Amino acid sequence: MEQVVKQGQKINVTIKRLGINGEGIAYFKRLIVFIPKALPGEKITAQVTNVTAKFAEAQILQIIKKSPHRITPPCIFYDRCGGCQLQHLAYDKQLDFKRNLLQQALTKFKPAGYKNYVLKETIGMEDPWRYRNKAQFQLRYNTKKQKAEAGLYETGSHNLVAIDNCLVQEPDTQAVMNTTVQLINKYQIPIYDEKKNSGILKTLMVRKGVQTGEVQLVFITHTNKLPQKNSLIRELTQRLPFLVSIMQNVQNKKTSLVMGEQTELLWGKESIAEALDELQFDLSARAFFQLNPYQTKILYDEARKALALSPQETLVDAYCGVGTIGLSMAKIAKEVRGMDTIEQAISDAKRNAKRLGVTNTHYETGTAEELLPQWLKDGFSPDAIVVDPPRTGLDQKLLRALTQQPVKKFVYISCNVSTLARDLVSLAKVYNIHYLQSVDMFPQTARCEVVVKMTKK
Repeated sequence: MEQVVKQGQKINVTIKRLGINGEGIAYFKRLIVFIPKALPGEKITAQVTNVTAKFAEAQILQIIKKSPHRITPPCIFYDRCGGCQLQHLAYDKQLDFKRNLLQQALTKFKPAGYKNYVLKETIGMEDPWRYRNKAQFQLRYNTKKQKAEAGLYETGSHNLVAIDNCLVQEPDTQAVMNTTVQLINKYQIPIYDEKKNSGILKTLMVRKGVQTGEVQLVFITHTNKLPQKNSLIRELTQRLPFLVSIMQNVQNKKTSLVMGEQTELLWGKESIAEALDELQFDLSARAFFQLNPYQTKILYDEARKALALSPQETLVDAYCGVGTIGLSMAKIAKEVRGMDTIEQAISDAKRNAKRLGVTNTHYETGTAEELLPQWLKDGFSPDAIVVDPPRTGLDQKLLRALTQQPVKKFVYISCNVSTLARDLVSLAKVYNIHYLQSVDMFPQTARCEVVVKMTKK
C-alpha cells in the first residue's frame, strides 16, 4: 500500500481539535496527523517527522492563520521541555479543552447513556502558575560544560533540558534544587551514567508543605554511598533555613520507577508536615500527596459534596495514600476504612488519624482488590466508596467487586479521562452517573482530574 505522506514532506493542514496530550489534530488525505503546539482553527504548514500505517506526526514550520486563543508562553524552556503542553493556549480555553477531552473519551468508549451525562465546567485556578509542591528532576553530567545539571526530559526522549526556573514549581522547591545542584558541582559528587551503569546520583526530589513552609530534599542514588555527605548537609542546612528533612533513597534497579524500596534519613526529620483545612498530615518521602495543594482542597470538597455522607454511613477510601480524602470526611461518617500498597503511607495515615484525634478509622496495607472482597466477606459492607486510582484506572478485580456488590454511593476521582471512560462502561451498568466535574489540578499541562458522582441503580 502506498504511503499518503513521507517523512520530511511539507504539508498544509487545518487543525480540527486538540488530542489527549494537548497536540493539534489535523487530517491529510484522511490520514490523522498529530502536531504539537498547534491550536484548533489554525491553518499551518508542517513538516512530517514520523509516519505509521495509522497516523503521522509533524512539527509546525509556519502558522498561516493563527488562533485568537494563542498566547506567547512565558517560560523560556517551553520549546524543549516536556513538562507542560499548553502554555501557548489562553487559560480559559485550557479549561474548555479539559472538559472537551472528557467528552472525547466518553464518545470513544461509549458507556451506557453517555450522551446524557452532565459534564460540568472545569474548575480552574485564579493564578495558574507556581502551584506544584514537588519537583522531581533528573540529573546528568554535561560533558561539554563539565558540570552536573538537573531538569526534565524533552518529550519522548532522554535528552535532558537543564531547568533553573520552572514556572509551575513553588519558588522554594526550585531554590532548593538550584542550591543542591551548585553544591553537587562544588563537591564533585559523581552523577549516574545510564550507558556505563556507573556513578551515584540519579535524581533529586524536593517537596514542600505549602501550608507549613517545611521542605524535604531526597537524594535518589544508584548506591548506598553518598560521598561528601557531611559537607553537603552542613552547607545545605546553612543556606536553606526552611529545609527540615534530608533523605537518601536507593534505586539500583534498571526500571522506570524513580524511587527504590530503601529510604534513610540523613538529617532532620523523617517527614514534613502539610495542612489541608484543619487537617494536618505527615508526608514521608515516598508517600503520595496531590501535587497542587491549592486545588486539592477544591478536589476533596467536590468529592465530599458528591458523596453527601450522613453520620450513619460508612466509607471505604480505596488507594488512600496518607489518608487525605478519608480523613477529610471522617468527621461526617460513622467509619472510614482505607487501604494502600505502600506500607509507609499506611503508617502515615494511622499517625495522621491519631494526631487528629480521629477514632473511627481503620487502615490496612494491601490492594483494594484483595481487601475489599475480604472485608465484605467479614461482614463489613460500606455504604459509600471513594476511589482515586493511578493513571492506569481501576484494577479488573476491584472493578468486578464494585459491580457485583455495588454500594449505595460511589465517587470516582480520576486523573486519566481514557481509563475513566473505559471503567465507566462496566460501572454504568449498575450505577447511575449523576455528573462529571473536571478540576484543573495541572494548569499548563494536558492532564486533568475529574470527580464522578454515582449511586446504585
